[in-house]
Formats: sequence, structure tokens, C-alpha cells
Amino acid sequence: MLKAYKYRIYPTKEQEEYFAKVFGCVRFIYNKMLHDKIEYYKKTGEMLNNTPAQYKKEYPFLKEVDSLALANAQLNLEKAYKNFFRDKKIGFPKFKKKKGYQSYTTNNQNGTVTLEGSYLKVPKLKTKIKIKQHRQFEGRIKSVTISKTPTGKYYASILVEEEIKELPKID
Repeated sequence: MLKAYKYRIYPTKEQEEYFAKVFGCVRFIYNKMLHDKIEYYKKTGEMLNNTPAQYKKEYPFLKEVDSLALANAQLNLEKAYKNFFRDKKIGFPKFKKKKGYQSYTTNNQNGTVTLEGSYLKVPKLKTKIKIKQHRQFEGRIKSVTISKTPTGKYYASILVEEEIKELPKID
């Protein structure tokens, strides 16, 4: 069973700069891919299958951030695009804005995301982030979503795969 735990994190200035860079790149790749899909659809009437890797030559700054964050942005766009074509009432995918709530999701691959004591380790970030872990969890970390609220607070939402405990039979 998948369960998410949300914790407040306290990044340093360098970590905040890295997060701002990742938020910007994720927003950029989402908007660029959406724009290209719209243009391709106008020309051909078909759906374009594009990936973040196609843009890394043209935009080298995309190599500085976690590739899984960019891949998750692509998956979010694909899901929004398919949902629109499945049911028009949902509405067409919207371009991401810089203002307001910002976030990115990265997956745990072979221990790239770990929680050690009161510190969280995420890919491409050399230092560990201070975290206020008010609840313990059991299980394996699947992914982590780093988010920033409009008020400037940072949070980490950790998705954990837990074992389902069977309840005892009652006669």
C-alpha cells in the first residue's frame, strides 16, 4: 500500500537556489513540451511524443537538474493531455506559472532518496536537507515531492510503500 508523509524541510541558501533551478526547469520543460504538442497537433492533427532528453542539446541548463524530475513533468503532461482527449469537460492542460505553489517530484532509484536521522538526501544535491520528521514510517521510499508554498515554506512529501498487515480474524 502506498502512503504519503508530508514534512517541513529547512534548506540552506544553496539548497534553495538548487530548488529554484529545478522548479524553473520542470516548469520550462512542461511548458515547452506542451507548446510543441499544440503546434504539432495544429499542423498534423496527431499527438506528438516528445521527451525531455530531446531538449537537452538545445537547452544545456536542463542537464544541471535531476533527470527524473523532468521525466515526471513529462508524465504529468502526458496524463493531462490524455485526460483532455478522453473527456473534454476536464479542460485542456494549462501552462505552468512561476507565481504561487511550485513543486517537483523525483523517484527513488537504488537509494538515491534516503532519510538519515533528521536529514533528507535527494538526487543531484550534494548536501543533505534538514527535515522535521514528526512521524516515523515503515517501508520503502518510492518518491519524494519537494514543494514551496507562496509564503516561502518548503515541504517534502515522501511516498512510501508499506506492507499491509492483516487484521486478526474475529469469530
